[in-house]
Amino acid sequence: MSAGPAVSKTTEAAREPPWLHVRREAFEYGLLPLPSLVHSDVLSGLRNLRVKLLQQALPVSAWSLSKSNASYTGSGLGGKKRVATAGIAAALEISESHAHLVLDTLASVLDEAGGAVDCLATVPATEIDSVGADVDDLLILLYIQTYRRVPSRPHRDAADVADAWPSTSAIDGFLPALSPMQARSTSRRSMPGQAEEEVNQLTYVQKHLPNLLSLLAGTTEEEENSGKVITAEQFEHLGILLEAKNNGLESLPFSQAAPFFANSDPDMPAAPVPVSQVLEWVLQHICAASDSLRETPSGKEDKVVKDINLLENGPVENLPSEAADVTMADATSSPVDVTPSSAQTILGPNGVLHLSKDWRPEGMTFVDGVMRASVLKREDDIKGDSVKVSHCHDSVVYILAPLKYVSVLGCSDSIIVLGAVGKALRVEHCERVQVIVPTARITIASCRECVFYLGVNQRPLFTGDNHNLQVAPYNTFYPKLETHLARVGVDATVNRWDRILTLGTVDPHDAFVHPAGSADVQAEGATQLQPEKFVTFAVPRWDEADSEQQLLTRANPFLLPRPYLLAQQHRCKAAESLRQSLRTTMLEDEKKRELISAIRGHFRDWLYGIFHNRLIGSCFCHILIPRAIELGC
Repeated sequence: MSAGPAVSKTTEAAREPPWLHVRREAFEYGLLPLPSLVHSDVLSGLRNLRVKLLQQALPVSAWSLSKSNASYTGSGLGGKKRVATAGIAAALEISESHAHLVLDTLASVLDEAGGAVDCLATVPATEIDSVGADVDDLLILLYIQTYRRVPSRPHRDAADVADAWPSTSAIDGFLPALSPMQARSTSRRSMPGQAEEEVNQLTYVQKHLPNLLSLLAGTTEEEENSGKVITAEQFEHLGILLEAKNNGLESLPFSQAAPFFANSDPDMPAAPVPVSQVLEWVLQHICAASDSLRETPSGKEDKVVKDINLLENGPVENLPSEAADVTMADATSSPVDVTPSSAQTILGPNGVLHLSKDWRPEGMTFVDGVMRASVLKREDDIKGDSVKVSHCHDSVVYILAPLKYVSVLGCSDSIIVLGAVGKALRVEHCERVQVIVPTARITIASCRECVFYLGVNQRPLFTGDNHNLQVAPYNTFYPKLETHLARVGVDATVNRWDRILTLGTVDPHDAFVHPAGSADVQAEGATQLQPEKFVTFAVPRWDEADSEQQLLTRANPFLLPRPYLLAQQHRCKAAESLRQSLRTTMLEDEKKRELISAIRGHFRDWLYGIFHNRLIGSCFCHILIPRAIELGC
């Protein structure tokens, strides 16, 4: 595809370092199902809200300086512009529980890297109210609530399906006649892929950048076109949405990447710059994250991204204060070709993105499409600090590593064991899945018949089309667990697994088609797993010499509530009593052999029934059963 001179010039400029990439975390983990956060006139509404928030801001003496100063590396606490839960609730006219959720969500998406790191990004999840939120950071979070996913693309009619499957899939209800494998394949085609999401987010930021800069500069409607300026401190707040990288693909302090703010510091701040100049510079350097990876610093082509070409049509025009087109339906005008033999081609209103079939976004590890198998990923196997587990079926997935962000999407009939997740975990469109995780925060959206074993510092959030979900206390451990908890800041002394928060209705904008009228249905929460059904999950020890030089975790670091502890002790006593009875029973040798054979036979049948039919799959079962028999089980 050829491009005109203006397009080529813009493309080359965008590829010159520093590169500005959209931070996907703000869009993937920062959207809340609270309609009161979205204004019909976004810019005008947020300008008015700024006034209310500043009225609620507490003076610097009101903040916990001992905690804040220890974790804040920016130019000061900024107490005159910070609000806590009570102030957010009063300004937004929402309940304090919802206001705390807004504050906590902002904490989960703020960037910890770079120069001026806000204290809210680094404070433990249990202490966020002690430092509050910067008003400008909060306004940007509220602005991006206008972002929505791309509506699902048309799917095949059920009549086109060759065979029928008797059971209805909960997450693929719009095609009840499909077998599970066919339904998963179709749902994957109907859902936006990671490459599409990246283009959607890039387009959104480009389109709304004038409004965002105007909001940060504190302009009024009358001042909007009067040559308003923006300071380095104000510009730094765009770091929620954008990150800067040099030609060595190393992160840069966001404001220091801009030539007009470079080498500035709190003692000698750079002079303010006209908003129009800042806008022009950002639009010249913003690009898809994969675009900058076309060549490594050594000049060699990256082994993953082999054919990437981003064409742009020049700067975006300024938007009116109303952001009417907030569904992002215009971000993708053509379906993605995901056939194995061809590259992906994504068309957008500002150009085309060609991606190789092996394209993967930077900083993210994928566990995708695992079928009837067990998978182990440890620290050495993880690239970046984010993991996406998607479309796994009848499998066991172990991700035993310290992580910042994890998303679990479209999995069924599986067990997913995650290491410590320091920022946020999102589980979406899963069915009959057990998720075992210690995390600071978790959101569960549109899942069915799942059980969540949680060690979680903040209230679990349930939203969307959920059905028959259960929560339970965290139920496992592995050798490096406590080390990983400390590394990402998850507190094992705080577990709010049972204090669930249910918000919103079934989302009509998500990637699945729902029955008529489902958009008016309130989201369903979860019930607590009965203590007598609670069991400890044993993580296998693959390497006996693993972490010999480290302090090993030898028990679950999260305390069990008394009913679950008593039920577990009762089960252990019953098993020990049966074991002693078998040992002391006087039987003839032939009868003893028959008893042992019967016990082993029942154990084998139970193991096949649990793992083969429901949870893990035959390949793992064939490994486990001989080993169990070898040990005398």
